[in-house]
Amino acid sequence: MTRTAMRHVLQLLLLVSIALGGAASAQGTRNNAPAAKSARPAPVEQTSRAATAAAPGSTTTQAAAAQSAVPPKADAYVLGAGDVIRINVFQNPDLSLETRLAENGQITYPLVGNLNLGGLSVPAAEQRIARALRDGKFVLNPQVNILLMTIRSAQVSILGQVNKPGRYPIDQVGSRVSEMIAAAGGPVPGASDLVTLTGTRNGRPVKMEIDLPAVLQAGKTELDPTVQNGDILHIDRAPQIYVYGEVQKPGVSRLERGMTVMQAIAQSGGITQRGTERGLRIHRRDPSGQTVVVHPKMNDPVERDDVIYVKESLF
Repeated sequence: MTRTAMRHVLQLLLLVSIALGGAASAQGTRNNAPAAKSARPAPVEQTSRAATAAAPGSTTTQAAAAQSAVPPKADAYVLGAGDVIRINVFQNPDLSLETRLAENGQITYPLVGNLNLGGLSVPAAEQRIARALRDGKFVLNPQVNILLMTIRSAQVSILGQVNKPGRYPIDQVGSRVSEMIAAAGGPVPGASDLVTLTGTRNGRPVKMEIDLPAVLQAGKTELDPTVQNGDILHIDRAPQIYVYGEVQKPGVSRLERGMTVMQAIAQSGGITQRGTERGLRIHRRDPSGQTVVVHPKMNDPVERDDVIYVKESLF
C-alpha cells in the first residue's frame, strides 16, 4: 500500500471515530436532560414549603394566635349597660366593631343604626344583629359572633373584714371568689379564713363557704367558684376563744385550726405558778344556744367562742 493510500485510510478511521464519539455524547445529553429538568423544581418546592411554615404572618399562625386570645364566652350571661363587646361578621370585616353598651342598653351598629342588646344573652344578641342585617338586605346570610371583652353591668358586693368593702364589677367572665377578694384589698388582720358566698344559681338561692388557705396555699382551684351578678361575699372576724384564771396573759385570742386546750393555754402565756392543769373547765354553747360546762383534757380540741378557765391550785 502506498503512502497516499495509508493516509486516506487513517483519515477515514479518524472521521469514523469522531462521528461515533459525537453520537454517544448527544445520546448522553438526551438521557440526562429529563432527569435534570425534573430535579430542578424540587428545591424550589421545598423552599416554598419551608418559607410558608416559617412565615410569622401565615394564616395558620394568625388563627392559632387569635384562638388563644379569644376570651371565654358565657352563653348564660345577660348583657347590660357598660359591657364592652366585640362583634364579628364572617367574611365581612367592615362590619366588625368593638363597642360599649350605653346606659339604655343600646349600641350603634354600621348600616343598621341603634340596636337594643341590653337584657339579652350573648346568643340572643347575635341573632338580633344577624336578623337586622338580613332584614335590611345588607348581608344575605350573616354569621355573627359576639365576644365579651369587659363586664361592667355585673357586680358583686364584698362585705365584712376586708380592706375596701363595697360593690365591685365583674371585669371578666369566669372571675373567681379569690380574685374578687383581692380586688377588695384582701382580708384585714384578724379576719377569718372562710368566705361566705350568698347568691342565686339556676334560679335557686345558694350559700357556700370558701376556704381561702385551701385555695391559695394548697392550690385547690376547684374549691374557688366563679362569681355571678348579685353575689354577696362576706368575711367574718376570725373565730376567738377566751382564757382566764391562772394564766400569764388572760384575755381573747385567735382560734387557730386544730387548736387544742394545751395550745390555747400556751398562747395565753402558760399557767402561772399558782395554777394547775387539774380541774380545767370550758364553758361552751351547744347547738341550742345553752351554755354547758365541759371538763376537757389537755389534748382535746377547742371550739369557737369557748371560755377556758384555769383554776388556782390548793397546794
